[in-house]
Amino acid sequence: MAFLLNNSSYCYLFIFLYFLSSLLTVNTLATVSISENSNHTLICALQQGHSNLNCTSFPAGIALEVNPSISYSQIVAGNGFLCALRPPSSSMSIMGCWRFLANPTNVARFKRIHRGPVIEHIDGGNSHVCGLINRNNNNLDLECWQWNNFNSTMGRNMSMSSIAVGENFVCALSQTGDVTCAGTGNDRVVEHVPRPGGNYSVLAAGFRHACVISHDGTLDCWGDMKGEKPQGRFISLALGENRSCALGYDRRIVCWGSNNFSMPQRLQGTFFESIIAKRSVFCGVVSSNYSLLCWGTEIFESNGKVFDNVLPGPCRNECPCGPLPNSAKLCNSPAIICQPCSPVVVVEVQSQFPPPSQLQPPPPSQSGSGWSKKMVAFLVVGCVGCSSLLLVLAFFLYRNCCNCKSKGSRVHDSGRLEEAEAEAASPVLQKRLSHVISLGNGSSLEEFSLQVLLQATNNFSEDNKIGIGSFGSVYHATLEDRKEVAIKRAETSSATPSYAVLGGKEDKDNAFVNELESLSRLHHKNLVRLLGFYEDTNERILVYEYMNNGSLSDHLHKLQSSALMSWPVRIKVALDAARGIQYLHKYATPPIIHRDIKSANILLDAKWTAKVSDFGLSLMGPDPEDEESHLSLLAAGTVGYMDPEYYRLQHLTPKSDVYSFGVVLLELLSGHKAIHKNENGVPRNVVDFMVPFIQQDEIHRVLDTRVPPPTPFEIEAVAFVGYLAADCVRLEGRERPTMTQVVNNLERALDACLAHPILSRSTTDSSD
Repeated sequence: MAFLLNNSSYCYLFIFLYFLSSLLTVNTLATVSISENSNHTLICALQQGHSNLNCTSFPAGIALEVNPSISYSQIVAGNGFLCALRPPSSSMSIMGCWRFLANPTNVARFKRIHRGPVIEHIDGGNSHVCGLINRNNNNLDLECWQWNNFNSTMGRNMSMSSIAVGENFVCALSQTGDVTCAGTGNDRVVEHVPRPGGNYSVLAAGFRHACVISHDGTLDCWGDMKGEKPQGRFISLALGENRSCALGYDRRIVCWGSNNFSMPQRLQGTFFESIIAKRSVFCGVVSSNYSLLCWGTEIFESNGKVFDNVLPGPCRNECPCGPLPNSAKLCNSPAIICQPCSPVVVVEVQSQFPPPSQLQPPPPSQSGSGWSKKMVAFLVVGCVGCSSLLLVLAFFLYRNCCNCKSKGSRVHDSGRLEEAEAEAASPVLQKRLSHVISLGNGSSLEEFSLQVLLQATNNFSEDNKIGIGSFGSVYHATLEDRKEVAIKRAETSSATPSYAVLGGKEDKDNAFVNELESLSRLHHKNLVRLLGFYEDTNERILVYEYMNNGSLSDHLHKLQSSALMSWPVRIKVALDAARGIQYLHKYATPPIIHRDIKSANILLDAKWTAKVSDFGLSLMGPDPEDEESHLSLLAAGTVGYMDPEYYRLQHLTPKSDVYSFGVVLLELLSGHKAIHKNENGVPRNVVDFMVPFIQQDEIHRVLDTRVPPPTPFEIEAVAFVGYLAADCVRLEGRERPTMTQVVNNLERALDACLAHPILSRSTTDSSD
């Protein structure tokens, strides 16, 4: 870095702090498309998996003929069409389109429009599609389809990096940051292109206007734009017809346009990774779980969630600034999704030199270099100031990193909180809550009043108490609309002796937020549904759907009579619960480790469907496909169900949940609690009791005697479940099956009870 000082009236020092890259790269959302016509809105997205194109129309009616064996890398859409680009192979790209009518009656079929040189990037307007084609491995050429009389020679003399297509125009952004536009007819966008040398990094087009973002994040728009351009710094744009939205550095979206168009109130606190628009519909990929939320028309007012696990950007083989967290699973290995590089930070410092009229000619220096004492002094002061600034920035970065690490390592420990920590917990909790609540679970969570909850529970009467959870007691309640709910209330002291450790106020606050965060973004038929919450400085309350038939533990160990007194029903309950856990491990983004799987946390609804509950100890876990990854944490959970490997080594993996579920399977088979007393009154672990009999093929000797003896076909299925349970509780996690394998084997066992197939011991070792 060089400092250039002279005798001009004012000197400026430009301090450029480059973090990883001097260019601000963002994910251009060519992985989501919107087609809006007079009758229908079709939204398509690229998702996880090989056959990754998924579309849905509002209202239903548009149907596309999609080859399930083909995957796509980019998609665009407009009025009555969708175009998709296949990943390039052998230096060749294939792109085709589906065309559908305003009143769809037939299935739209794919028609190829390009088979030739590699297309690097595509964009679509309401009527046209354009792409940048790599013909000579040097400059990219612009080519457009569905656009008669368009001169495609634009950009031949410039090195283009991206394009944006409007209604009757297309603009291109060069690698040096210049913008050029061309089109058909008279268009203000083409006539008022931004000045050359604008140093722009992001380009977007709307129906009749366009916008760019400079490298420093400032916004510039031209054409027929409606509304007042917002102030701030931005990283991405989505422009429609007479309305616009921009994604800020803080990952929040601001919108403007005709009729005071703005971001819906319910989404103003949501963090997004990328955004896109077409005419009046806007969509964005949520940062936390990569779900797609849309807004802009009445269709999306009540429930804007369209898809889960949407690619927030194209899958690439290399990323200059690293992969987007938890997004590798969305691509086919080894491809990844790139995270945006940190922006350039420019600090302008005005020197303290007086105006020229006050300056005297400097005396010649002895060395003849022209440096005066004042200049040397200024240089020294400037260097010291810059060093101080960098040290201050480094200090804050270090402190923040330390805080992050300390928060990640403190997990339900039993130590007392220091007074200073207790004072700081409240604002931290509020920040976590405001972020979590903004996520929603597809439909907005209801924020109940304390008075309503007090009335529904008769002031949290002991008569209404039905159980104890990870951070407090659970009560049965009936709301004013006669809807039955379960209400979990955090308490200053909770009689939860079975938990390993869950001590101070911070632990209970963490458990409350963990459960709120997990269930607010998860939706599966085998997970208990969260309906709402209440929170203030003294109360932490969650409201759930009511599970009429209580917990699995009740039916196994407390109730005298139960519908679970048959082997097919017990295996069905186990399968339901396994599917819920499988969803947490494999399909939640990021994956979740429950950490407290037990029969008391498996609840049964009115139709005897089993659902996993109580996410107070849950954590975002490592990739379940990575056998080497784990979280290093103090052990927490319930005695008798805890993974001994986790307890001994403090290595938490998804296989820890598998162990706990294996204990549940042994409970289902034997009718014994995880920790129970033998005939001599000595405490005994169900694993130590059951596994030897299973290994000796003598499971019939230790089955629950309250259940009628299994038929010859049922005993085969029961023995098969026994083998599976023994596999789940193996001491080493890598020897246990995954939850997907558990689900597959329980499905076979249930089929054995109903259809009498032949099972063998080896089938419990099926691959994922």
